[in-house]
Amino acid sequence: MPGPHLPAYGSASLSDFPGSLLAAFGGDAENTLGLAPASRVCLFLVDGMGAELLRAHPAAAPFLSAALGRTITAGFPSSTPTSLATLGTGGTPGEHGMIGIKMAVPGEGRLFNCLRWTAPGLPIDPDVWQPATTVYQRLAALDVDTVYVATGAFDGSGLTRAVYRGVDHRHAESIDERVDGVRHALQTPRTFVTVYYGDLDSTGHLAGWGSPAWLDQLAVVDRMAERLAESLPPGGVMYVTADHGMVNATDKFDLDQHPELMAGVSLLGGEPRARHVYTEDGAASAVEAAWREALDGRAWVVSREEAVDSGWFGGSVRREWLPRIGDVVAVPYGGCVVIPAEAEKLEWGFTGYHGSLTVEELNVPLLEIHR
Repeated sequence: MPGPHLPAYGSASLSDFPGSLLAAFGGDAENTLGLAPASRVCLFLVDGMGAELLRAHPAAAPFLSAALGRTITAGFPSSTPTSLATLGTGGTPGEHGMIGIKMAVPGEGRLFNCLRWTAPGLPIDPDVWQPATTVYQRLAALDVDTVYVATGAFDGSGLTRAVYRGVDHRHAESIDERVDGVRHALQTPRTFVTVYYGDLDSTGHLAGWGSPAWLDQLAVVDRMAERLAESLPPGGVMYVTADHGMVNATDKFDLDQHPELMAGVSLLGGEPRARHVYTEDGAASAVEAAWREALDGRAWVVSREEAVDSGWFGGSVRREWLPRIGDVVAVPYGGCVVIPAEAEKLEWGFTGYHGSLTVEELNVPLLEIHR
């Protein structure tokens, strides 16, 4: 297996979109992606719609496929909380610190699940955990209204507060409500509206990408994109992208069947395709060697230092975020997932997964549609 496919930070990644958007609205920022000047912009964010996945099924998504052009990358790990923080701040994972779904809370010996924003016995302040100024706050300084159209279930959650600070969250449950919400928001002269759709990702987890159920969802996304494009006012522009792609599991490595790999391990974080392995004092080298041997031909296994120095999290990682990264980082490739079946029963039952450094998981589309 070739080496990991590194995110294109600084040239063609999700982290380059916010700065380019600010520049398009007249702000003082680097327009790395070359976005055209605009005053009314819609971002359609489709959870789990990787570029390679979309490219493989043009018949199910004729509208999106006709507009498919540029491909950019997510960051690492290629997962929702990391990508949302990247899109919300313009920072790389090493800058905003959301480096996985389950991260160690430094000095506490406990895991924090930032997707559900839970850490047993520990209150986690979103403003402290992710302190970077958001793109929505920066757009407000340019007299741009920022709107987030999504289910009301997300309103006020820790993750929403961490990555969408400064946005006007407008509740919309159905597709009709979301299209109407975007249309209404774009009536304001200077507006940036984000609309989110998550059912493609959840269907991929349960049934696998490419399955009949997943293809049905892709067709729903395609029609929604077409309706959103039709709602654009004259001069408006819509961008369509995703937070990550997906692979189907063909090789589930059950950690419960390998207790020797947990020797010297204090916490197991991350997710099945991007594991943060936190070790006891002095055990990091032995754990790395054991995991590398056991997962040879199935995963890239490196030390924290190697992952950071190789640029997995960006050009640099803030010093205070370093302990959030596992002492050992194990990143499966191919169809492998690394998972304790008993401790993660829900995830064990999935078919589709993401988080790794493969093109199927990292590559996402950036479609540009003008009215």
